[in-house]
Amino acid sequence: MSQTEEITRLSASALRRRIGRGEVSPVQVVEAYLAQVERYNGAINAVVTLNERALDEARRLEQQTARGEAMGLLHGLPVGIKDITPVASLRTTYGSRLYADHVPDADAVVAWRLRAAGAVILGKTNTPEFAAGGNTFNDVFGRTRNPWNPERTAGGSTGGGAAALAAGMVALADGTDLGGSLRMPASFCGVVGLRPSPGLVPTVPSDYLWDRLSVTGGMGRTAEDVALFLQAAAGPSPESPVYQPFEGRDFIGATREGIRPGLRLAYCPDVAGIGIDAGLEQICRKAAFEMTQAGAFVEEIAMDLSMGRDAFPALRGYHMAATHYPRLDKLDQLGANLAGNIRAGLAVTTEALAAAEHARSRLWHRFRDFFRSHDFLLTPCMAVPPFPVEQNYPETVAGKTMETYFDWFAPTFVLSLTGLPVGCVPCGLDDEGLPVGLQIVGPPLGEEGVLALAQAVQAAHPIELPRLSGFEGSSEH
Repeated sequence: MSQTEEITRLSASALRRRIGRGEVSPVQVVEAYLAQVERYNGAINAVVTLNERALDEARRLEQQTARGEAMGLLHGLPVGIKDITPVASLRTTYGSRLYADHVPDADAVVAWRLRAAGAVILGKTNTPEFAAGGNTFNDVFGRTRNPWNPERTAGGSTGGGAAALAAGMVALADGTDLGGSLRMPASFCGVVGLRPSPGLVPTVPSDYLWDRLSVTGGMGRTAEDVALFLQAAAGPSPESPVYQPFEGRDFIGATREGIRPGLRLAYCPDVAGIGIDAGLEQICRKAAFEMTQAGAFVEEIAMDLSMGRDAFPALRGYHMAATHYPRLDKLDQLGANLAGNIRAGLAVTTEALAAAEHARSRLWHRFRDFFRSHDFLLTPCMAVPPFPVEQNYPETVAGKTMETYFDWFAPTFVLSLTGLPVGCVPCGLDDEGLPVGLQIVGPPLGEEGVLALAQAVQAAHPIELPRLSGFEGSSEH
């Protein structure tokens, strides 16, 4: 294995330690990742706009170190920024032809914080138009393919970030999660994703500042990597009215301490009541119950959250209308999928919203009861394996026709409604050699525990990274 390949296959945490010891420099790291993008991105189509100043930024970090300045938490780590997150002077298209040439003049809060911690923004990662979709494609850049199998989807909407991580093209990736947009692609691509509590990482700027359904979070190859991201990006911002307590929290330390003996875990195979692929369920079940070997107590329970399937469409519709209110006069310039979602949102009635909020309250109380007797809920992330990349969404789950075109990702979106921290960690490979993700649901403000448990699951079921031989190819767009 060449030094370039070795660098790009390291976890972000391991790479940061090597940089700290002076064993490898930020310039060497960025050069290695740029070489990986050059070699594989044409076929995978995960990084859609490169930061042409990335090497200059790496050189500046080296100069700061030479002057005796302290290294930041993410010093020298290449990160991918989802193409709905503004980065100053770097094209940000939102995956929309309407913004195909848009160049922001300021960073989003999350991008600024990552830079301030020493990260090098390598480029923007692909997303469906304005992150609306569970398969990553748009009219500006085309489709992102799964590094484990180019004929399969990487998931969405943070599919570009997940695919870039799995392919060794970035060390960390930011993203957003409304109905599962960090967790779905994490599961499909074999990386770790965390949907944090709303406002823990500020979503600024935003056309819907009071949004508590869509959140900003991160992805990494390990739970410790995600903890590293969260430690750098989390914390209140005076620009955001939605926030969570942050002072004194140690996400990184939590992943290193491990799980405490006697942890009370519950496993539920189908929280949404839509059915699940039998092979995926068996892999998740095995991973969950093997936590007994780490000293946890595990039991299977029935956890019916299916009322969220009726609530989510109304709340998602309201989110679409509120988020895109400034663009309502431009619907004919947006893609058919996004425009259709916005129109559906405008048709949501007050009665439907009221019913959805009542269902959401019932979900919350159900989890209040659950956490009196258990510490975490474990459940499969996806009901289906990665489907063909040219297919916008699967029409059936375990032989059952879906009621809506987004019902297939109900296992993630019903959990979004709770506002609880939810992680997805790879726990094995299916019969086709594709990754399978296990969701971990924690108590309110329980990110530390979710990450620690994710680290334990991953340590017990390492899947490494995909082999990329045969991925060299022409660009998707």
